[in-house]
Amino acid sequence: MGKLIYVCLAPIVIILLTIYIKDKYEKEPIKLALTGTLYGMLSSIPIVFTERYVMSFAPASSSIYYPFFVSFMVAAFVEEAYKYIILIFLIYKNINYNEPFDGILYAVYISLGFATIENILYVFNPILGGIYTGIARAIFSIPAHAMFGIYMGYYLSREKFFNKKIKIFSLIVPIFIHGIYDLLLFTNIKYSNIFFIMFFVYITIVSLKRVKYYIKISPFK
Repeated sequence: MGKLIYVCLAPIVIILLTIYIKDKYEKEPIKLALTGTLYGMLSSIPIVFTERYVMSFAPASSSIYYPFFVSFMVAAFVEEAYKYIILIFLIYKNINYNEPFDGILYAVYISLGFATIENILYVFNPILGGIYTGIARAIFSIPAHAMFGIYMGYYLSREKFFNKKIKIFSLIVPIFIHGIYDLLLFTNIKYSNIFFIMFFVYITIVSLKRVKYYIKISPFK
C-alpha cells in the first residue's frame, strides 16, 4: 500500500515543485497555485458524471468511430473543458497573472490536481490497479496531463500578453493533443505503440521548449 501511494503521488509532487522552481523571476503565490490544484481535484467529481452522460451518446463498441468518440469527446473534451473553465475563472483576470509563464504554471497545477484523483482511482482500482499501473501512469499519464496544461497555458498567455486573438486555442489544442494521446494509447491498430512513443516524445520536446521560451522572455528577468 505504501509503495502504491508513493508511485501514485511522487511524480505529481516532483512536477509541481519543478514547475514552481522554474518560475524564478517573479514567484507566484503558492496559496493561489495550490488553490488551482484543489479545484482541479474537485473537478474530478463533475467530470465523472459528465463523462458518463457523454458516454451515453457513444456509438456501438464495435463501430470504427467508438475509439475516436471515447478518446476525443468523452476523455479529452470533458476533462480539458473543466480545466479550462477553472483556469479562466480563477486565473485569467487575477493580478498575479502578470507574465506569460504564469499561464503555464497555473494550468499545470490545475491539470495535475485532476490527475491526482484520476491516478488514485486507477491505481487503487481492483481491476485496473496495482504497482505496474502506477509505474506506467507515473511515466506517461501524469507527465502527459502536465503537458496538456503547458499547451493550455501557453496559448492563453499568447492571447493575454501578445494580443493574439487565439484564446480558443488554449482549449482546442489541449483537446486535440489529449485525444490523440488517448487514441494511440488505447487503440489496437498496427504499430500504435510505436506511434504513441513518437507522439509522446514530440509533445514532451515542444512542451519543454515552450516552458524555456516563456521563462526566457519574462519581463521580470
